[in-house]
Amino acid sequence: MTTQKPKSANTRNYQRELDRLLEQLADAPRLLLHSCCAPCSSYVLEYLRKYFAITVFYYNPNISMEAEYRRRMAEQKRLIDLFNQLPDSGHSISVIEGDYEPDAFYAAAKGLERCPEGGERCFACYELRLRRTAALAKTQGQDYFATTLTISPLKNAARLNEIGERLAQEYQISWLPSDFKKKDGYKRSIALSAKYGLYRQNYCGCVYSQAADVRGMPQEAAAHGSGAVL
Repeated sequence: MTTQKPKSANTRNYQRELDRLLEQLADAPRLLLHSCCAPCSSYVLEYLRKYFAITVFYYNPNISMEAEYRRRMAEQKRLIDLFNQLPDSGHSISVIEGDYEPDAFYAAAKGLERCPEGGERCFACYELRLRRTAALAKTQGQDYFATTLTISPLKNAARLNEIGERLAQEYQISWLPSDFKKKDGYKRSIALSAKYGLYRQNYCGCVYSQAADVRGMPQEAAAHGSGAVL
C-alpha cells in the first residue's frame, strides 16, 4: 500500500480550500477579519459578506506614523459604511479599532531590522497581527478568523496560512484559509478602490518597507502605481 505524502504549503491551493469550505457553510458564521487597510479589504468584504457576519479588526502596529494609522483607520470605517448602505443581501459589517502600539512591532522586529522585505521580519509582523486577531476572536466567541493580507502580491500567502493554522490550534478557533489575490481578487480590489475613491498607499507602513526599493514590486502591482500592497 502506497502512502501519499502530505502536500507542502507551497503546493496547496488555499483558494480552492476556501471555495470548498464556503460551499458547506450555513447560517452565516461569525468571522473576525484582520484588515491591513481599506483597499485590501474591499474585495475581501465584497466576496465574504454574503457568507459571514463579519467584524473587521483593524490592528496594524507596524505603521510607524500615528497620523498614517488614523488616516487608514478612517478610510476603513468609511468603506464599511459604504458597504453597509448597499441594497444587496450581504450581511452587515462591524468594525473594531485596535490599539495603536508601535512598540509591539519594534519588539517583534528586534534583531530582524536588516532582513530584506518579505523575509523573517515580515513573518514576525504577520504573527504579531494574527496572534492578536486569534486571541480577540476567541474572547468574542467568533467562529473563524482570517486576514486580508493574502490579497497582496507582495505578501507570502503560504506563510500567512501556516501561521494562521498554528494559531488556530493554539487558541482553539477555526482559521479561514485564503489566497485572496486569486480569482483576480487583487485586480478587483484596485477597481473597487477606484470606484469608492479609497486612499491607497505603496508601502505596508513600517519604516523598513518605507525605505525599501519598490523596484522589486511585481509587475502587476507596479503597473498600478501607488497601490495598497500591504
